[in-house]
Amino acid sequence: MTKNREPEMPSINIMGPGTVVTGDISVNGDFRVDGTLTGNIQCKGKIVVGQTGRIEGEIICQSADFSGEVKATVKVSELLTLKETAKFSGDISTGKLAIEPGAKFSGTCKMEIPGSGIVKPISNEPAK
Repeated sequence: MTKNREPEMPSINIMGPGTVVTGDISVNGDFRVDGTLTGNIQCKGKIVVGQTGRIEGEIICQSADFSGEVKATVKVSELLTLKETAKFSGDISTGKLAIEPGAKFSGTCKMEIPGSGIVKPISNEPAK
């Protein structure tokens, strides 16, 4: 006899300021980073990097908002937003990209139109 299992509910996970993690993380829901993560993160929901947050590694998620420092290869299926306090260095592959005035961006970006197979490459020089 098998038990009926409730589907896993997506959770909201928070890594607070002053917390340092080295290693890979897999998250079923959303994830907020206000500490320092060195490693890879795979998230089925949204990743938020707060102003005190720092990530170095690879990020794969549905959507993301960066306000802190990120040095990574980033794959976002929907929208990536670089807030005005963000400092990003690395390569981005995303469906949509929003960069607020004041954000620092150094790297490359490929914007893919979902379902079309069309890729629009974007390259920029470091923000001044």
